[in-house]
Amino acid sequence: MVVIALGAVAIDFALRSLLVDQAKAQIAQTADQIALVAREASSFGFSEDAAPVLIRLSDRATLDRWASANEYIQIDTAQGQILGKSSNLGGVAFAPVTPGGDRQYTMMRVGGVRPTTMLVLDRVLTDAEGRALAVAHVGERLDIVDELTGRARAILLAVTIAAMIMIAGASYFVAQSATDPIERLTAAVAEIGSERLDRRLRWQRRDEVGRLAAAFDAMLDRLQSAFARERQFISDASHELRTPLTVINANAQMLQRWGDRDPQVLRTSLEAIADESGRLAAMVSGMLTLAKAESGDAIPKEPLVVERIVDDVVLHAREPAHVKGLRLEARHPVAAQTVVVGDAGLLRQLITNLVDNAIKFTESGEVAVAVRRDDGHAIVEVADTGPGIDDAAADRLFDRFFRGDPAHARNIEGTGLGLAIVRSIARVHGGTVSASRRPEGGSVFSVSLPAEPESFTPAQ
Repeated sequence: MVVIALGAVAIDFALRSLLVDQAKAQIAQTADQIALVAREASSFGFSEDAAPVLIRLSDRATLDRWASANEYIQIDTAQGQILGKSSNLGGVAFAPVTPGGDRQYTMMRVGGVRPTTMLVLDRVLTDAEGRALAVAHVGERLDIVDELTGRARAILLAVTIAAMIMIAGASYFVAQSATDPIERLTAAVAEIGSERLDRRLRWQRRDEVGRLAAAFDAMLDRLQSAFARERQFISDASHELRTPLTVINANAQMLQRWGDRDPQVLRTSLEAIADESGRLAAMVSGMLTLAKAESGDAIPKEPLVVERIVDDVVLHAREPAHVKGLRLEARHPVAAQTVVVGDAGLLRQLITNLVDNAIKFTESGEVAVAVRRDDGHAIVEVADTGPGIDDAAADRLFDRFFRGDPAHARNIEGTGLGLAIVRSIARVHGGTVSASRRPEGGSVFSVSLPAEPESFTPAQ
């Protein structure tokens, strides 16, 4: 609307300038004719006496021939005295000018019955030798210019107002069509709470609002899944924490009643409380590690040699493996250096959890940890000779608190968080983890992490 208004003002200004320029050209043509006649007349022996030339130029009949209904002429002497005027000037006179003060075009306000503005050109008339003879004033009323510009201004005003009304109406409908879906989307979003995450917009629109609604539905899917996982986590944690807390509470009550009278009750209760509190501590530590692994952005990372971490984990796990009569080996070349960028503590925890898990579920044979490079990735494989993985439980192995066969899991210590921590640590390092059954028996857990180029060394 502002542009249209400015355009209308510019058109009005340009039209008036054009009409005024035409008027200037018209009176300049008349002034040139008068100057030409004065120069020719002075060349016929009147150079010494300008009186005959001035008498001829100031003759009213001559001036009336140059004048018209809208054009006025006045001739003055070089000293500014009026010699003659065209009949249509009446009692109006142009202001005198001296030959040295040629003002060119000026505007003069004219009163009377038809008051208006007059455009005046002051032209000094000279003889053939360039001496000043007189001053000619040629004026033209601007009534027609004012009338034409007034009509054009009225048309422009009407067109501008109509265009602004159309723009305002179109803008209203465009804004309404754009904001109405957003308002409905806002109302629908406001109705969705933590207890109504199953609601979806499902708008079938192909515009930006439709894409926004689709993105919102996708966000709700992720939120619903996250809430479901958190509810499941709380339920599983409550279930896992209930048993050790019950045992601790029962033994504490036994200590209160009979601890000071029965040494056997005292010893048994204290051992049970120590075992269950240790299990609780391990579970809380696992939850904290899991939370740290899932935070992702807060983890400092640095170049690490995977083989060195594996050697360190195998060294510390040999004692529990030896107690069970298992052989634990790290299988990779001594000089191998596969570099990944990550957190040393978390990666050590990842490999430790896999090795501990393999030792727990393997009764005889061996546990082998291998490191290799494959297509820009560092692959860490922990293989055992245990009972293998149940195909039905393979998809849930890395869920929190999942313990596999409950009847078999009760005989094995653990919190059910080890493999969930492995998956979270792998994810935060941009990697993946998988598990499969070995054809020769047992299972193999494989972790894939992005590796640096082979030319990249720890020193670099």
